[in-house]
Amino acid sequence: MKILIIQQKMIGDVLTSSILFRAIKKQFPKAVLHYLIHKHTLPVVKNNPFIDHFLQFDPEEDSKPLAILRWRRELKAQQYDAVIDVYSKVGTAILAVLTKAPIRISYDKWYTRKFYTRTFKPKKKSKTNAGLAVENRMLLLQGIGQNFPVEMKPEIYLTSEEKEKAKQRLLADGIALEKPLIMCGILGSSETKTYPLPYMAQVLDFIVEKTGAQLVFNYIPRQVEAAGTLYDLCKPETQKQIFFDIFGTSLREFMAITSFCNALIGNEGGAVNMAKALDVPTFAIFSPQIKKGNWGIYEDGKRHISVHISDFRPEVKLLPRKQIRKKSAAFYELLRPSLIFAKLDLFLAEVANPGEPEPS
Repeated sequence: MKILIIQQKMIGDVLTSSILFRAIKKQFPKAVLHYLIHKHTLPVVKNNPFIDHFLQFDPEEDSKPLAILRWRRELKAQQYDAVIDVYSKVGTAILAVLTKAPIRISYDKWYTRKFYTRTFKPKKKSKTNAGLAVENRMLLLQGIGQNFPVEMKPEIYLTSEEKEKAKQRLLADGIALEKPLIMCGILGSSETKTYPLPYMAQVLDFIVEKTGAQLVFNYIPRQVEAAGTLYDLCKPETQKQIFFDIFGTSLREFMAITSFCNALIGNEGGAVNMAKALDVPTFAIFSPQIKKGNWGIYEDGKRHISVHISDFRPEVKLLPRKQIRKKSAAFYELLRPSLIFAKLDLFLAEVANPGEPEPS
Protein backbone atom coordinates (compact mmCIF):
# COMPACT_ATOMS: atom_id res chain seq x y z
CA MET A 1 0.00 0.00 0.00
CA LYS A 2 1.35 3.39 -1.03
CA ILE A 3 -0.29 6.47 0.47
CA LEU A 4 0.15 10.21 -0.02
CA ILE A 5 -0.88 12.58 2.77
CA ILE A 6 -1.33 16.24 1.83
CA GLN A 7 -1.04 19.02 4.40
CA GLN A 8 -0.05 22.47 3.21
CA LYS A 9 0.37 25.82 4.93
CA MET A 10 1.27 26.27 8.59
CA ILE A 11 3.88 24.53 10.74
CA GLY A 12 1.39 23.58 13.44
CA ASP A 13 -0.87 21.91 10.88
CA VAL A 14 1.99 19.94 9.35
CA LEU A 15 3.19 18.77 12.75
CA THR A 16 -0.28 17.76 13.91
CA SER A 17 -1.04 15.85 10.71
CA SER A 18 2.17 13.85 11.13
CA ILE A 19 0.30 11.68 13.66
CA LEU A 20 -1.35 9.94 10.70
CA PHE A 21 1.95 8.39 9.64
CA ARG A 22 2.61 6.74 12.97
CA ALA A 23 -0.95 5.46 13.12
CA ILE A 24 -0.82 3.98 9.61
CA LYS A 25 2.61 2.38 10.09
CA LYS A 26 1.42 0.75 13.30
CA GLN A 27 -1.48 -0.93 11.49
CA PHE A 28 0.21 -1.38 8.09
CA PRO A 29 3.99 -1.73 8.77
CA LYS A 30 4.83 -2.30 5.10
CA ALA A 31 2.94 0.75 3.83
CA VAL A 32 4.98 3.33 1.91
CA LEU A 33 4.02 6.79 3.10
CA HIS A 34 4.72 10.14 1.40
CA TYR A 35 4.05 13.63 2.78
CA LEU A 36 3.28 16.64 0.56
CA ILE A 37 4.00 19.85 2.50
CA HIS A 38 5.19 23.42 2.00
CA LYS A 39 8.97 23.37 1.94
CA HIS A 40 9.41 25.82 4.82
CA THR A 41 7.62 23.40 7.17
CA LEU A 42 9.99 20.47 6.55
CA PRO A 43 12.13 21.06 9.69
CA VAL A 44 9.23 20.29 12.03
CA VAL A 45 8.83 16.75 10.62
CA LYS A 46 12.45 16.08 9.70
CA ASN A 47 13.77 12.72 10.95
CA ASN A 48 10.26 11.37 11.48
CA PRO A 49 10.86 7.61 11.16
CA PHE A 50 7.33 6.92 9.91
CA ILE A 51 7.56 9.16 6.82
CA ASP A 52 9.28 7.53 3.85
CA HIS A 53 9.46 10.50 1.49
CA PHE A 54 8.67 14.22 1.36
CA LEU A 55 7.24 16.11 -1.60
CA GLN A 56 7.94 19.80 -1.05
CA PHE A 57 5.59 22.41 -2.46
CA ASP A 58 7.14 25.82 -3.11
CA PRO A 59 4.29 28.38 -2.91
CA GLU A 60 6.22 30.90 -5.00
CA GLU A 61 7.25 28.59 -7.83
CA ASP A 62 4.57 25.90 -7.74
CA SER A 63 1.68 28.36 -7.87
CA LYS A 64 2.66 29.35 -11.41
CA PRO A 65 0.40 27.98 -14.19
CA LEU A 66 2.97 25.65 -15.80
CA ALA A 67 3.90 24.07 -12.46
CA ILE A 68 0.72 22.02 -12.53
CA LEU A 69 2.15 20.04 -15.46
CA ARG A 70 5.19 19.01 -13.44
CA TRP A 71 3.05 18.01 -10.48
CA ARG A 72 0.74 15.99 -12.72
CA ARG A 73 3.65 13.98 -14.08
CA GLU A 74 5.26 13.45 -10.70
CA LEU A 75 2.11 12.53 -8.82
CA LYS A 76 0.80 10.18 -11.48
CA ALA A 77 4.18 8.43 -11.71
CA GLN A 78 4.08 7.58 -7.98
CA GLN A 79 1.06 5.29 -8.48
CA TYR A 80 -0.49 5.91 -5.10
CA ASP A 81 -3.14 3.54 -3.80
CA ALA A 82 -4.69 6.25 -1.64
CA VAL A 83 -4.48 9.98 -0.96
CA ILE A 84 -5.51 11.65 2.29
CA ASP A 85 -5.95 15.39 1.79
CA VAL A 86 -5.96 16.95 5.26
CA TYR A 87 -5.76 20.54 4.02
CA SER A 88 -8.92 20.10 1.96
CA LYS A 89 -8.83 23.21 -0.22
CA VAL A 90 -9.44 23.51 -3.96
CA GLY A 91 -5.71 23.57 -4.74
CA THR A 92 -4.95 20.38 -2.83
CA ALA A 93 -8.13 18.73 -4.13
CA ILE A 94 -6.75 19.21 -7.66
CA LEU A 95 -3.45 17.65 -6.59
CA ALA A 96 -5.34 14.69 -5.12
CA VAL A 97 -7.14 14.12 -8.44
CA LEU A 98 -3.87 14.40 -10.38
CA THR A 99 -2.51 11.37 -8.51
CA LYS A 100 -5.13 9.15 -10.18
CA ALA A 101 -5.29 7.24 -6.91
CA PRO A 102 -8.38 4.99 -6.67
CA ILE A 103 -8.98 6.12 -3.07
CA ARG A 104 -9.07 9.85 -2.32
CA ILE A 105 -10.09 10.94 1.18
CA SER A 106 -10.80 14.34 2.71
CA TYR A 107 -13.31 16.38 4.70
CA ASP A 108 -16.81 16.86 3.38
CA LYS A 109 -17.11 20.33 1.83
CA TRP A 110 -19.59 21.21 -0.89
CA TYR A 111 -16.97 22.90 -3.07
CA THR A 112 -14.45 20.02 -3.05
CA ARG A 113 -16.67 16.96 -2.46
CA LYS A 114 -16.60 15.83 -6.10
CA PHE A 115 -12.79 15.53 -6.09
CA TYR A 116 -12.76 12.66 -3.57
CA THR A 117 -14.05 9.09 -3.37
CA ARG A 118 -14.88 9.39 0.32
CA THR A 119 -15.39 12.35 2.62
CA PHE A 120 -15.98 12.78 6.34
CA LYS A 121 -17.83 15.49 8.22
CA PRO A 122 -15.55 16.93 10.93
CA LYS A 123 -16.59 16.37 14.53
CA LYS A 124 -17.88 19.38 16.41
CA LYS A 125 -17.22 17.98 19.88
CA SER A 126 -14.12 16.09 20.96
CA LYS A 127 -14.19 12.83 22.90
CA THR A 128 -10.77 13.24 24.52
CA ASN A 129 -8.48 16.05 25.66
CA ALA A 130 -6.60 15.64 22.38
CA GLY A 131 -8.96 18.21 20.89
CA LEU A 132 -10.66 18.48 17.52
CA ALA A 133 -7.49 19.24 15.56
CA VAL A 134 -6.22 15.78 16.44
CA GLU A 135 -9.46 13.80 16.47
CA ASN A 136 -10.68 15.11 13.11
CA ARG A 137 -7.40 14.14 11.49
CA MET A 138 -7.61 10.65 12.91
CA LEU A 139 -11.18 10.46 11.60
CA LEU A 140 -9.87 10.54 8.02
CA LEU A 141 -8.09 7.22 8.57
CA GLN A 142 -11.46 5.46 8.57
CA GLY A 143 -11.20 5.74 4.80
CA ILE A 144 -8.49 3.06 4.79
CA GLY A 145 -9.32 1.01 7.91
CA GLN A 146 -11.49 0.70 11.01
CA ASN A 147 -9.12 -0.05 13.88
CA PHE A 148 -7.32 3.26 14.28
CA PRO A 149 -7.31 5.04 17.67
CA VAL A 150 -9.35 8.19 18.25
CA GLU A 151 -6.29 10.25 19.11
CA MET A 152 -2.51 10.20 18.92
CA LYS A 153 0.00 12.77 20.14
CA PRO A 154 2.35 14.53 17.69
CA GLU A 155 6.06 14.00 18.24
CA ILE A 156 9.24 15.80 17.16
CA TYR A 157 12.45 13.90 16.53
CA LEU A 158 15.57 15.82 17.52
CA THR A 159 19.01 14.26 17.18
CA SER A 160 21.38 13.97 20.13
CA GLU A 161 23.75 16.28 18.25
CA GLU A 162 21.06 18.96 17.91
CA LYS A 163 20.24 18.78 21.61
CA GLU A 164 23.87 18.89 22.69
CA LYS A 165 24.55 21.91 20.47
CA ALA A 166 21.56 23.73 21.99
CA LYS A 167 22.71 22.85 25.49
CA GLN A 168 26.17 24.22 24.91
CA ARG A 169 24.67 27.38 23.38
CA LEU A 170 22.56 27.96 26.49
CA LEU A 171 25.45 27.33 28.85
CA ALA A 172 27.79 29.59 26.87
CA ASP A 173 25.28 32.44 27.08
CA GLY A 174 24.95 32.16 30.85
CA ILE A 175 21.84 30.03 31.28
CA ALA A 176 21.78 27.99 34.50
CA LEU A 177 19.98 24.80 33.50
CA GLU A 178 19.34 23.85 37.13
CA LYS A 179 17.09 26.92 37.44
CA PRO A 180 13.68 27.51 35.80
CA LEU A 181 13.95 28.40 32.11
CA ILE A 182 10.87 29.53 30.18
CA MET A 183 10.47 30.04 26.45
CA CYS A 184 8.22 33.02 25.77
CA GLY A 185 6.06 33.02 22.63
CA ILE A 186 5.97 36.80 22.47
CA LEU A 187 4.53 37.21 18.96
CA GLY A 188 1.75 35.48 17.06
CA SER A 189 1.82 34.55 13.40
CA SER A 190 0.29 37.94 12.59
CA GLU A 191 -0.56 41.19 14.35
CA THR A 192 -4.17 40.10 14.84
CA LYS A 193 -2.93 36.94 16.58
CA THR A 194 -0.51 38.72 18.92
CA TYR A 195 -1.40 39.50 22.53
CA PRO A 196 -0.79 43.27 23.02
CA LEU A 197 2.82 43.86 24.02
CA PRO A 198 1.97 46.00 27.09
CA TYR A 199 -0.16 43.11 28.32
CA MET A 200 2.53 40.56 27.50
CA ALA A 201 5.03 42.63 29.49
CA GLN A 202 2.75 42.34 32.52
CA VAL A 203 2.62 38.57 32.01
CA LEU A 204 6.42 38.35 31.94
CA ASP A 205 6.67 40.54 35.03
CA PHE A 206 4.26 38.18 36.80
CA ILE A 207 6.29 35.10 35.80
CA VAL A 208 9.54 36.54 37.12
CA GLU A 209 7.91 37.81 40.29
CA LYS A 210 6.47 34.37 41.03
CA THR A 211 9.36 32.16 39.94
CA GLY A 212 12.54 34.14 39.31
CA ALA A 213 12.73 32.18 36.05
CA GLN A 214 15.16 32.85 33.24
CA LEU A 215 13.31 33.96 30.11
CA VAL A 216 14.18 33.49 26.44
CA PHE A 217 12.14 34.95 23.58
CA ASN A 218 10.88 33.16 20.50
CA TYR A 219 11.43 35.59 17.62
CA ILE A 220 13.27 35.81 14.33
CA PRO A 221 15.71 38.57 13.30
CA ARG A 222 13.11 40.61 11.37
CA GLN A 223 11.02 40.75 14.57
CA VAL A 224 13.84 42.12 16.72
CA GLU A 225 12.26 45.59 16.93
CA ALA A 226 9.02 44.20 18.36
CA ALA A 227 11.00 42.01 20.75
CA GLY A 228 12.97 45.05 21.85
CA THR A 229 9.79 47.01 22.43
CA LEU A 230 8.49 44.26 24.70
CA TYR A 231 11.77 44.14 26.58
CA ASP A 232 11.56 47.89 27.23
CA LEU A 233 8.00 47.53 28.57
CA CYS A 234 9.09 45.02 31.23
CA LYS A 235 10.12 45.99 34.74
CA PRO A 236 13.89 46.31 35.37
CA GLU A 237 13.89 43.17 37.51
CA THR A 238 12.24 41.27 34.69
CA GLN A 239 14.72 42.61 32.13
CA LYS A 240 17.55 41.14 34.23
CA GLN A 241 16.04 37.69 33.73
CA ILE A 242 15.62 38.01 29.95
CA PHE A 243 18.37 36.51 27.79
CA PHE A 244 17.52 38.60 24.76
CA ASP A 245 20.24 37.33 22.43
CA ILE A 246 19.27 33.67 22.77
CA PHE A 247 16.85 32.75 20.02
CA GLY A 248 16.58 29.99 17.48
CA THR A 249 18.31 30.96 14.23
CA SER A 250 16.47 28.06 12.59
CA LEU A 251 13.35 26.08 13.36
CA ARG A 252 15.38 23.05 14.41
CA GLU A 253 17.51 25.16 16.75
CA PHE A 254 14.40 26.73 18.27
CA MET A 255 12.98 23.27 18.98
CA ALA A 256 16.25 22.07 20.47
CA ILE A 257 16.44 25.11 22.78
CA THR A 258 12.80 24.68 23.76
CA SER A 259 13.45 21.05 24.74
CA PHE A 260 15.54 22.37 27.66
CA CYS A 261 12.82 24.72 28.91
CA ASN A 262 10.53 24.08 31.86
CA ALA A 263 7.64 25.57 29.91
CA LEU A 264 6.58 27.63 26.92
CA ILE A 265 4.27 30.55 27.69
CA GLY A 266 2.80 32.94 25.15
CA ASN A 267 0.72 33.32 22.02
CA GLU A 268 -1.02 30.20 20.77
CA GLY A 269 0.39 28.91 17.49
CA GLY A 270 2.99 26.66 15.96
CA ALA A 271 5.47 27.18 18.80
CA VAL A 272 2.94 25.90 21.33
CA ASN A 273 2.27 22.82 19.19
CA MET A 274 5.99 22.16 18.91
CA ALA A 275 6.47 22.47 22.67
CA LYS A 276 3.66 19.97 23.27
CA ALA A 277 5.25 17.56 20.80
CA LEU A 278 8.50 17.91 22.77
CA ASP A 279 6.61 17.18 26.00
CA VAL A 280 7.29 20.69 27.30
CA PRO A 281 4.41 22.19 29.37
CA THR A 282 2.54 25.07 27.73
CA PHE A 283 0.41 28.04 28.72
CA ALA A 284 -1.20 29.48 25.58
CA ILE A 285 -2.97 32.78 25.05
CA PHE A 286 -5.46 32.32 22.22
CA SER A 287 -6.27 34.95 19.64
CA PRO A 288 -9.95 35.98 19.90
CA GLN A 289 -10.55 34.81 16.32
CA ILE A 290 -9.33 31.24 16.88
CA LYS A 291 -11.68 28.60 18.27
CA LYS A 292 -10.09 27.23 21.40
CA GLY A 293 -11.93 23.92 21.00
CA ASN A 294 -10.11 23.25 17.73
CA TRP A 295 -6.52 23.85 18.80
CA GLY A 296 -6.53 23.48 22.57
CA ILE A 297 -5.00 20.04 22.13
CA TYR A 298 -4.06 17.81 25.07
CA GLU A 299 -5.07 20.36 27.67
CA ASP A 300 -5.25 18.87 31.16
CA GLY A 301 -5.51 21.89 33.43
CA LYS A 302 -2.00 21.29 34.75
CA ARG A 303 0.81 20.83 32.21
CA HIS A 304 -1.14 22.30 29.31
CA ILE A 305 -3.45 25.25 29.90
CA SER A 306 -4.83 27.96 27.65
CA VAL A 307 -6.91 31.12 27.97
CA HIS A 308 -9.32 32.76 25.53
CA ILE A 309 -11.50 35.82 25.89
CA SER A 310 -14.54 33.53 25.74
CA ASP A 311 -13.40 31.94 29.03
CA PHE A 312 -14.29 35.22 30.70
CA ARG A 313 -16.83 36.61 28.25
CA PRO A 314 -18.86 33.57 27.07
CA GLU A 315 -21.00 35.72 24.79
CA VAL A 316 -18.02 36.07 22.44
CA LYS A 317 -18.58 32.45 21.32
CA LEU A 318 -21.86 33.54 19.73
CA LEU A 319 -20.31 36.20 17.53
CA PRO A 320 -19.38 35.54 13.88
CA ARG A 321 -15.69 34.78 13.42
CA LYS A 322 -15.46 37.44 10.70
CA GLN A 323 -16.70 40.09 13.12
CA ILE A 324 -14.20 39.04 15.77
CA ARG A 325 -11.33 39.10 13.26
CA LYS A 326 -12.15 42.66 12.23
CA LYS A 327 -12.14 43.81 15.84
CA SER A 328 -9.46 41.52 17.25
CA ALA A 329 -7.64 44.41 18.93
CA ALA A 330 -10.77 45.37 20.86
CA PHE A 331 -11.34 41.80 22.02
CA TYR A 332 -7.69 41.47 23.04
CA GLU A 333 -8.11 44.63 25.14
CA LEU A 334 -10.82 42.81 27.09
CA LEU A 335 -8.43 39.97 27.92
CA ARG A 336 -6.58 41.89 30.61
CA PRO A 337 -3.58 40.19 32.23
CA SER A 338 -5.29 40.33 35.62
CA LEU A 339 -7.92 37.92 34.26
CA ILE A 340 -5.39 35.23 33.41
CA PHE A 341 -3.08 35.49 36.41
CA ALA A 342 -5.01 32.96 38.50
CA LYS A 343 -4.62 30.24 35.86
CA LEU A 344 -1.04 31.25 35.16
CA ASP A 345 -0.19 31.05 38.86
CA LEU A 346 -1.52 27.49 39.04
CA PHE A 347 0.45 26.57 35.93
CA LEU A 348 3.70 28.01 37.27
CA ALA A 349 3.28 26.16 40.54
CA GLU A 350 2.92 22.92 38.57
CA VAL A 351 5.80 23.25 36.10
CA ALA A 352 8.30 25.97 36.92
CA ASN A 353 9.73 24.84 40.26
CA PRO A 354 9.07 28.28 41.72
CA GLY A 355 11.36 29.76 44.31
CA GLU A 356 12.37 33.15 45.60
CA PRO A 357 13.45 35.55 42.80
CA GLU A 358 17.15 36.20 42.67
CA PRO A 359 18.29 39.45 44.32
CA SER A 360 18.25 42.56 42.13
